[in-house]
Amino acid sequence: MMQNTPDWVLRLRALSDQPPLRERVPITWGGIEIGDAEPAVLQQIERAFSYQRATVLRKEPHGWRIDGNLTESMARIALVMRDLKLTHVWRNEQLPVLDSRSSALGTIERSAVRPLGLSTRAVHLVGETSDGQFWIQQRAMSKSNDPGLWDTLMGGMVSAVDTVETALERETFEEAGLQLHSLFGLTHGGLVQIHRPTEDLGGGHATGSFIRERIDWYRATVPANCVPENKDGEVERFAKVSRESMMAGVAAGKFTLEAGLVIAASLGF
Repeated sequence: MMQNTPDWVLRLRALSDQPPLRERVPITWGGIEIGDAEPAVLQQIERAFSYQRATVLRKEPHGWRIDGNLTESMARIALVMRDLKLTHVWRNEQLPVLDSRSSALGTIERSAVRPLGLSTRAVHLVGETSDGQFWIQQRAMSKSNDPGLWDTLMGGMVSAVDTVETALERETFEEAGLQLHSLFGLTHGGLVQIHRPTEDLGGGHATGSFIRERIDWYRATVPANCVPENKDGEVERFAKVSRESMMAGVAAGKFTLEAGLVIAASLGF
């Protein structure tokens, strides 16, 4: 018998699929649409390039075009955005620039991704225990996004040098100190998609950011003798909780949106 979908799951789904707050125009490279941005943001970038001898960003009748080698051009655009305070916290981390099939065309600094509406990929791990409980983590208070909120056992971005599988392995060790080979029954659970505007700030003001993210989530059983231990300073603490407690926390807004969606999917909603 099918279970009814709880109100908190419906609320999360609604939050995960929202239109932009303002008009956005497409950004293309080589005839391929790779993202979009608010016209005012692109105009600021173009004006900054006007002081340089060569630009890599050009306005067209129905959007904006990036010229040249994509990775090199994106590096120049990201640096201009940083100077204009249009980026979030600079990470010195490259994410892939993806086409509609999630194939990588080039790379870009992570902090410039959301203002340009570029698609990203992430990975989450739902950590169960043999007695039916779940390991969850509280995000560090120093995190620039969602500080102090609760998350799945592990959640992280798929960088330009990663596959989903290598990101899963690396992030599981960095965030929880666990090796995948020590877990039982590791399986790919499914996909969660997010399309929504975000409250990211650049230089203290809104930058018209938009999230387009595909999350691959996995589940595994954490053996009783394995206790998560953070390695990268991005986790405040771990907790082992019951299914009911975890659901109540998600329903009360104590978890990130991404974690809430993954948890709902993992519970069969």
